Amino acid sequence: MRPLLIALALASTGASAATYTVRSGDTLSKIAAANRMEPAALMRLNRLSSTTIAVGQKLNLGGAATAQPPTSRLNTAAPVSRGGAFVRTAATRFLGIRYAMGGVGGGGIDCSGFTMQVFAQMGVRLPHSAIGQWNMGRAVSSRNLQPGDLVFFNTMGRGVSHVGVYVGDGMMANANSYHGRTIIEPMLGNPYWASRFMGARRVMG
Repeated sequence: MRPLLIALALASTGASAATYTVRSGDTLSKIAAANRMEPAALMRLNRLSSTTIAVGQKLNLGGAATAQPPTSRLNTAAPVSRGGAFVRTAATRFLGIRYAMGGVGGGGIDCSGFTMQVFAQMGVRLPHSAIGQWNMGRAVSSRNLQPGDLVFFNTMGRGVSHVGVYVGDGMMANANSYHGRTIIEPMLGNPYWASRFMGARRVMG
């Protein structure tokens, strides 16, 4: 959905509108960006377990809505700050991209391509493979995860085969082949991921 249409939809409910009705072509990341919100915050506000939304669904925006143009899916602006919500900001730039094995760009991206691009926004170079990223940085316990930690999973029964980036509050951003796109979703609170968790690595800080 084009930013102008989001703005018109919000305007039609009044300047102090606190809800938004999902329309065809919307994504959670576009709606969040148009309202100067992080997708993870919008998910928490609406108690969503994934970034999947449906046409006609009403989303709580948590207050006055001021539509702003969403960020580009493949924004190559200067690296974001390493403080605060730097990881969520970097990851948001790549949400909603179609999953494609071997992909690293806006037309399609895979799990390690996604983390590679996210960390490139922060000036960190990662190899384009889950196992290569597994060998980066230092190991951290699941009890001590911090936003920006790489999280790894065994999804194929033969060791590390999937990687995402932890964004805080028990959530991770990843290129999800099942959902067919890059999303933010629960991590260890999700039985699928919890049963396949291999470990985490810290490559920053």
